[in-house]
Amino acid sequence: MTKMKVRGAALALALAGTAISGALSAVVAQEATFVLTARWVGAPTYNPIKATKLNTATTLIYDRLVLQDADQSFHGQLATSWETSADGKQWTFKLKPGVKFHNGEPFNAKTIEWWVPQFKGTENAFTVEAIERVEVVDDLTVRFHMKNPDPNLLSNLASSFMCIPEPKSYQALGDKFGVSEAVGTGPYKLQQFTVGQQTVLVRNDDYAWASDLSKNQGPAKFKKLTFREIAEESTAYLELKTGGADLIVAVPTDFLPRMQADKSIKVVTIPGTELVYMPINTSVEPFTDIKVREATAFAVNQAEIMKSLYGGLGEVADTFLISSLQESKVDPKYKISYDPERSKRLFDEAGWKLGPNGIRVKDGKPLQVKFWAQNGTEFKRLAEVLQAQLKAVGMQADITILDSSTINSQYRKKTDHQLAVRAYLWTNADIVDWFFSAKRLGYPNVSMFNDPEAEKLNDIAMNKSRNWDERVVNFTKYHEYVLSQYPFAPIYQPVQLFAHGKRVTMPEKIRGSGLSSQSIVDIEPVN
Repeated sequence: MTKMKVRGAALALALAGTAISGALSAVVAQEATFVLTARWVGAPTYNPIKATKLNTATTLIYDRLVLQDADQSFHGQLATSWETSADGKQWTFKLKPGVKFHNGEPFNAKTIEWWVPQFKGTENAFTVEAIERVEVVDDLTVRFHMKNPDPNLLSNLASSFMCIPEPKSYQALGDKFGVSEAVGTGPYKLQQFTVGQQTVLVRNDDYAWASDLSKNQGPAKFKKLTFREIAEESTAYLELKTGGADLIVAVPTDFLPRMQADKSIKVVTIPGTELVYMPINTSVEPFTDIKVREATAFAVNQAEIMKSLYGGLGEVADTFLISSLQESKVDPKYKISYDPERSKRLFDEAGWKLGPNGIRVKDGKPLQVKFWAQNGTEFKRLAEVLQAQLKAVGMQADITILDSSTINSQYRKKTDHQLAVRAYLWTNADIVDWFFSAKRLGYPNVSMFNDPEAEKLNDIAMNKSRNWDERVVNFTKYHEYVLSQYPFAPIYQPVQLFAHGKRVTMPEKIRGSGLSSQSIVDIEPVN
C-alpha cells in the first residue's frame, strides 16, 4: 500500500470515527437524567387521584386544568378560561381543543365529568368536596355546581394531586394504574417505573398545548428523561459531578458551598415553599401531656440549626406555614421559638425531674423516646442535631433511620413512633388540614392529633369560608389553635436549590412555585 493510500485510509477512519462520535453525542444530547433526593424519593404510585405522595415526574405525565405561578397568579393549562358566578356557587371552565391522551383518547368535558367523582373516598377528596355536581355544557365547556362557595378551588385545581388521568385506562387497570402504566396528556409518557429507584419517561411528540408559563409551546426538548431516586445527597452530588446525572431536583443547603466551588456545576436558587418540622405523637406517653409537648417544642433551637446545617440560608420556622402565606401571620403568643428555660420549667411542672445522668425521670422511668427519620444525609444530620438539643433539656431521643419507601406505612401503625423529622412543600394553608385533621390519623397526620375544637375550626376553615378574605381569617384561627396544642415543633424554611451540569441549559426564569412541567419543557440540551 502506498503512503497516499495509507493516509487516505487513515483519514477515512478518522472521519468515520468523528461521525460515530457525533452521532453518539447527538443521542446522548437527546436524553437527560434528573436526580430526586431525600425529600422526593419513595412515591409509590403515579396515580394522582389516590396518591398521598407524588414527585416531579407526575406533572410531566399529566396536565392540570390550571397552573399557579410563583406570584400566586393562575394560568390555564387544559382550561383556556374560567369564570365564577357572583354567589360563588358556579364555576364554568372552557377547555382547550385538540388535546389527546397518550393512548389517543380525546380530552373533553366528559373527561372532567368522569374525573371529579373519582376522588370520593380518597385522601384527596377534600379537593373537590365543595363540588356538588359536574355539568357538561358542550364538548369543551364544563360547569361545576357547588354545594358552597370554595374560594380555594383554583388553588386545589393547580395541585399535582389534581393532574388528570385518562378514564378508560384508569378504569381498566384499577390499582395498577400509576404503577404499571400511567396515561395522561402531558409532555412525557411513562415508559418504566420501579418504586423507590427510577422512572423513565419518553417524549410525547404530539404535545402542543403547553400553558403560557412555558416558552416552548411544542414537544419537550429531550426525547427521554430518567428520574433516579437517590436518598443519599452525597451520592447524588457525586453522580452530578461525574456526569452520571444532569440535574439534581432539590439540593440540600449544606451541599451548596461545594457545588458553588465546582466549576462544572451551576446552581439555581428560587424562593422556598418548604417547611421542615418535628411531629410529636400526641397519642402516646409522655406526649399525651401538653406540657411535655410544649417543653419539647421549645427545646428546638431553630437559629442554631439554620446556621450549623444550612449555612444561614433560608429562614427559621416558628409556625406551621411558610412565611409568605397570610395565614402564617399569627398572634406572636402562638409562635414557637427556642426557649430552653421555658422548656426546663415545663418539664419540671410535668413531674419530669433531672436525674444524675442528665436525663429526666418520672415515677422511676427515664424520659426516653423513639425518634424516627427517613434515610438521607440531611434528615440524618438534622435528627442528630435535634437529639443533642433535646438531651440538653433532659430528654433521651433514640434515633431510628427508616427507608423512605416504607416509612409512611410504618407511620400508619400509629403508635410505633414518638418523634419524627419531616418536611413538606406546599403553598396553601390547607396543609394544616392535611397534617392535623383527625380524618388522617397515622399518615399524613403523623402527630396523631385528634382534638374536637381543632376539628370544629377545621370544618369552618375548609367548608364555611364564603370568600378568600374570610378563608384567611378562618385558617389563621385554626392554625393558631393547632399551634397552641403543640403537636409539632417548627424548624426551618429552606430556599429551593437546583443544580445542573454542563449538558443542559436551564430557562432564564423558573415559573411556578418549584421545578415543574412548565419549566422542565424549557430545559434544553447543550449543542
